[in-house]
Amino acid sequence: MRLDHITIVAGDCSFLRQFFVEVAALTEGPRPPFGSTGHWLYLGQQPVLHLIERSTPPARHGISNGPPATRIDHLALRIDSHPEWQALLQRLHAHRLRYRIETIDALQERQLFVAPVSGVKVEFVIAERHLAAT
Repeated sequence: MRLDHITIVAGDCSFLRQFFVEVAALTEGPRPPFGSTGHWLYLGQQPVLHLIERSTPPARHGISNGPPATRIDHLALRIDSHPEWQALLQRLHAHRLRYRIETIDALQERQLFVAPVSGVKVEFVIAERHLAAT
């Protein structure tokens, strides 16, 4: 068993698409002709992130007209080289995105957390050995 994909549903996916393509360096690829608007973003040959645009009419009289909002706590992407890590940092700075880095000594990993939009957190993780290799 392995992770196939993560789906994020949002009212407007344009900023999420821009973040994942320009900052996370995923590529947009083919998407089947579903009845909704969206994007499939690929990591290599695998479509790992599905973005779906959904417009839900506003609630009337306190009663929701659609399914309750759901959120994914975070999506984690692993980085396997120091140059790739440095390139990520440069893209984050170029887009003026705030992030936080934590070191997990027990796992010998470094984690970088960024929230491109409210309710969506992305983690980039790299083994310390990749950072020490340069």
